[in-house]
Amino acid sequence: MNQQIKLQRRPSGIPTKEDLVYQEAAAPKPEPGSVLVRNRYLSLDPYMRGRMTDTKSYVPPVAVGSVMEGECVGQVISGPGFKEGEWVKGMLGWQQFGSAPPSGLTRIDIGAAPASAYLGVLGMPGATAWIGCTEIAVVKPGETFVVAAASGAVGAVAGQLAKHMGARVVGIAGGAEKCAYVKKELGFDECIDHREKDLGDKLKAACPRGIDVYYENVGGKVQGAVFAQLNDFARVAFCGMVAEYNDKEPAPGPNLMSVVKKRLHLQGFIVSDHPAAFRSWPEIGARLIAEKKLKYREDIVKGLRNAPDAFAGLLQGKNFGKLVIEID
Repeated sequence: MNQQIKLQRRPSGIPTKEDLVYQEAAAPKPEPGSVLVRNRYLSLDPYMRGRMTDTKSYVPPVAVGSVMEGECVGQVISGPGFKEGEWVKGMLGWQQFGSAPPSGLTRIDIGAAPASAYLGVLGMPGATAWIGCTEIAVVKPGETFVVAAASGAVGAVAGQLAKHMGARVVGIAGGAEKCAYVKKELGFDECIDHREKDLGDKLKAACPRGIDVYYENVGGKVQGAVFAQLNDFARVAFCGMVAEYNDKEPAPGPNLMSVVKKRLHLQGFIVSDHPAAFRSWPEIGARLIAEKKLKYREDIVKGLRNAPDAFAGLLQGKNFGKLVIEID
């Protein structure tokens, strides 16, 4: 049998088990020209919330009644171009067995890193951090770099990369435990708890020379506090706005007069617009891990039927590190 999670209805607010429904169906048979894969790990990422909503975006939404979209790593069962048992990565969905054309799969080297790492630090989140720091914001030595969701899959990598590029790095995270991890384990210069009432004052104290680069993952009140501290000609890389994904109405943003007065450079980006990063980053990231210059943390939840609850927790900041479902 094939375990699956289907989008039963479009969520209003945080998705529930009534929106994302677990079921079992007959295991698929190999189709001509396709590769059948037994998925071992499923990545859960904030962008998936947008796929559940029927609004115009950079990609079409998941159809109601369909298996929820998601990237997996697993082992080949059969199909052209691959050997049985080979480890691969692809958009195979929230299910135990998936199929894709050979062009839709990428071999992964589990000798260089655990299979699950190719969904996080060596996968899309890591590539997103790399692009944000090297092509969108272009971090320079001596600058002050601030990143929201600093203990998360993207923020943790972005902050470490900025530190290696010579910046003073300040993270923003939720809770004392996450802040301690960001500062002591990842090596950030400072980390601020966004739950603090005096967030703006704490941020100002941590960034005495103002903020030159802001890596935006969160939005909401964090964004407002950061914008008040941006320097003239500061750059903001807009990667995500997880604090606002469940809002029924768009939240009011910061007063954009500062964009003119401070001559700010604001750029949103989607990592899929930079396909070369998916080819280059795994090798770069694996080398940094081997050299102990890049650390990562995973939050692994066992069992596909637990994916809906885990995803709801992700949108509320309950995970600690890259959230992955161990399917079996």
